[in-house]
Amino acid sequence: MTPPRRPKHQIIYETLAGEIGGGRLAPGQRLPTEVELVQQFQASRPTVTRAMQRLVADGFIERRTRAGTFVRQTAAPATKLLGLVIPGLGETEIFEPICSQIAAEAATLHYALVWGHASVPHATTTGNQPLALAESYVRQRVAGVFFAPVELTSDRASVNQQVTTMLQDAGIPVVLLDRDILPHPRRSRFDVVSIDHRRAAHMLVADLLERGERRVMFVARPLSAPTIGLRIAGYRDALREAGLDALSRWVQFGDPADPAFVRRLLREGGDAAYVCGNDVTAANLLHTLDELGVAVPGDARVAGFDDVRYSRLLRVPLTTIRQPCRALGTMAMQAMRERIEHPGLPARDILLDADLVRRRSTQLSGSKSAPRRAKPRPTAARSNRART
Repeated sequence: MTPPRRPKHQIIYETLAGEIGGGRLAPGQRLPTEVELVQQFQASRPTVTRAMQRLVADGFIERRTRAGTFVRQTAAPATKLLGLVIPGLGETEIFEPICSQIAAEAATLHYALVWGHASVPHATTTGNQPLALAESYVRQRVAGVFFAPVELTSDRASVNQQVTTMLQDAGIPVVLLDRDILPHPRRSRFDVVSIDHRRAAHMLVADLLERGERRVMFVARPLSAPTIGLRIAGYRDALREAGLDALSRWVQFGDPADPAFVRRLLREGGDAAYVCGNDVTAANLLHTLDELGVAVPGDARVAGFDDVRYSRLLRVPLTTIRQPCRALGTMAMQAMRERIEHPGLPARDILLDADLVRRRSTQLSGSKSAPRRAKPRPTAARSNRART
């Protein structure tokens, strides 16, 4: 999956602003000419000019007649920059539109969003990348950082703690995207902007039960993010409300691409509905079930979370929970602005409602109803929790 596409003038602006903020371009240093920047960035002259004009307007550089363009002696403060630490950005689809919306909101407030690659000039391993980005943002003295905590690695807890501690010690506000750094029901000291994962899972499972499912199982990959714990809690809430025992064996962790794991799953669940931790897990499960000759939705039903683009393009279109990505980006930027202006605010959960999208993967045999989108819930709900 390709990273989100941004205007070339924005990339030029972010790169030069990041180099100034990080000290690689010192106050008073002369910048390359626009012709040289055209070659460096493989951009048109008007594109470079647009980026330079914004750098002048934001106070990073100044133009001197017949002398060239220079970093201002009192360059724009680092409060003009915000950073992203999103492991796997470009691979985790929901973060592309969220970050694009953050960038759009940031621009209206005269902030530049640094997407990361411009701050770390050399490629790093997946495990080291979040720490390298955090170190870079500390050097640049950015005004704040949006962080999607690391998941699916054995050292995720340590990396997440190191990243947030490093930024906190430098006095840089942190807003967490999609998930906390601590597993449910524990809570960190940082703002979290996400959907209400527990409510969304409850909505999905309750809908399956109301439409006649007799058994619903939950499937997730090991080492998943704390969001999975919230989704499992919502899953169990729905089962209890329906008068069903939330048996521990109905929650299974494993690799859905592994036929041996899926065979064990089928022995336990049979013709159940399988609610997966996300759409990637669901898509892999659908593929493995197909290899094993298990028909979906005839022999089993499958649902996911996130509504990534390919979920509707699978051989059997996937029932899923749709994340309101643009609204999440807007609320994340609002949370960051409030955190910068009022650093003493208590840690907050800023939770948005999500939509259930029904497709053929959960259609019971004999059902005549066409796939349809469930009615949306109210736009957003917010809960504040003071930390001591």
